[in-house]
Amino acid sequence: MALTQQEKQELMSEYQIHETDTGSADLQVAMLTKRISQLTEHLKINKKDHSSRLGLLKMIGRRKRLLAYIQKGDPQRYQSLIGRLGIRR
Repeated sequence: MALTQQEKQELMSEYQIHETDTGSADLQVAMLTKRISQLTEHLKINKKDHSSRLGLLKMIGRRKRLLAYIQKGDPQRYQSLIGRLGIRR
């Protein structure tokens, strides 16, 4: 269920702010979004997996806080990021 190293590298190359960026808020949101979509698909099949559902809700909360942080600091970057990820409208 976790992201493979190759998937992480692809996300890093697409969303990193500079060449050595490994943990910016944008990158964290992108990785969480990918993980959330994978877990959502898992829960469509396994409806009674409540521990995974709890983990999903925690990830969604973390992504929400990171997005609020980005929006507070740079609204234009926020709009760009949610547009590229296809979330929130």
